[in-house]
Amino acid sequence: MDVPVIVVVGAGPGVGGHVAERFARDGYAVALVSRDDGQLQDLAAELAQHGTPVVWDALDVTDGAALGAAVASYGRRFGRIDVLHFNPSTYRAADPLTLTPAQLADDVALGVGALLTALQAARPFMTDGARVTVTGSMAADQPSPAAASLGVQKAGVRNLVRSIDQALAPDGIRAVSVTVRGTLSTEGRFTPAKVAEAIHAAAHQPVDTWLTEVPFTG
Repeated sequence: MDVPVIVVVGAGPGVGGHVAERFARDGYAVALVSRDDGQLQDLAAELAQHGTPVVWDALDVTDGAALGAAVASYGRRFGRIDVLHFNPSTYRAADPLTLTPAQLADDVALGVGALLTALQAARPFMTDGARVTVTGSMAADQPSPAAASLGVQKAGVRNLVRSIDQALAPDGIRAVSVTVRGTLSTEGRFTPAKVAEAIHAAAHQPVDTWLTEVPFTG
């Protein structure tokens, strides 16, 4: 396929969906993954109205076999993956005195571990110039004790992005996380559309000044 391809893991009406829409405006074909089939169908229909080639799968991203199979199927279908965007995280209302190790492990599996699954499935279809982008959060640096696992997820995925970038840079593939330093809202400085623009810009950084973490302050 001659057009570039973006895979969005954790696509929905928020940042993930807006990332898909932003890259679609650049002519990308779009592959979408999330748990909610209804949201995926709505987003896919909206993209298709503008002529965007789009496919999707509704699945639990912590199901490694299902996620890996879906991402690999996109690579085989389109013959390439140019951008892998990872958006998932989970909010659990549990402080460090009530959060159990098992709950923490489950949340990290979703907010961090699923990136490894998606990346390893996508890698055979990524070539020089491909990019891995991740939605980050100020929770990595300013965790709320009321949702202790979220800060661990965001700190962990940011750290993992740095390792991914170092591992893939010799092949011309780069990785970046965009740290949203504010609270997402429907209006103002931190709308999902504005975050998506920041992620798009981060993916198009000059290689000679590449940053693996880009703060977004609105």
